[in-house]
Amino acid sequence: MKCLQTVLLCLSTIATFGQNVPYISRDLTKENQFSTNIEGPNFDSRGRLYVVNFKHDGTVGLISPVTGRGTVFVTLPDSSIANSIVFDRAGNMLLADFIGHNILKVNMKTREITVFCHSDQFNQPNDFCINAKGQLFASDPNWKLGTGQIWRIDPNGAPTLLDGNMGTTNGICLSPDEKTLYVNESVQRKIWKFDIDDAGNISNKRLFAEFPDFGFDGMKTDRDGNLYVTRYGKGTIAMITPEGEVYREILKGKSCSNLVFGGHDGRTVYVTLQDRKCMEYFRTEIPGKGL
Repeated sequence: MKCLQTVLLCLSTIATFGQNVPYISRDLTKENQFSTNIEGPNFDSRGRLYVVNFKHDGTVGLISPVTGRGTVFVTLPDSSIANSIVFDRAGNMLLADFIGHNILKVNMKTREITVFCHSDQFNQPNDFCINAKGQLFASDPNWKLGTGQIWRIDPNGAPTLLDGNMGTTNGICLSPDEKTLYVNESVQRKIWKFDIDDAGNISNKRLFAEFPDFGFDGMKTDRDGNLYVTRYGKGTIAMITPEGEVYREILKGKSCSNLVFGGHDGRTVYVTLQDRKCMEYFRTEIPGKGL
């Protein structure tokens, strides 16, 4: 009996260790739990994981970051479909609604959904990030024309066009000190970086990285300023140093659409996959920005 217990303990230790090996991707959810528009994973202040388009388009799912099981948290009105999730300083959920050309706000207590920002100049808000001041920075592509825009939406809901002459803007994120904004262009396969001033305006646009093939989608930075970029179609997360050097690529599914850092130590990366309609995760050595 003692021998059997020893063997079981060893197997359990090996399994636990294996789950903590960095950069080995594993499934979190079963396949086909989401629509093909699975996107925008993010955590609230209580460590709860939300992902858009759970079961079908137009929903936001509440997903266990441990078991992968999920439930529908809210269903959006007016046939809206969200791409991205962030949380404001008051804890409200903000959603990029590419159908209604809106930024939607969800009251997390009542689950009431209202329009936080609308502009007739929006193409289709796609992805966004938020700084400590509560300012949103949103990508806004026009896929048909291969062009895009970058917006800032202030805490009062007022939109400001920061750059209207981009390619197909998609992934967008901030550096750990929030002084640099990264924006990628999916079709053009370029990643740009901008300086951000105290008012939230951007300047000094320069090319950060460029790839010869495949596309881009969501991006995040870790605590050290490394950029994690979904390479849509190739099925990898490209890890890029602050100097623009690609030093690792990891994943299984091909159509990776977005990612978020989470877990008890901020070193688990959760990834959404549109081809498999599911989520994967992997461990990293460095926690995510702000974690």
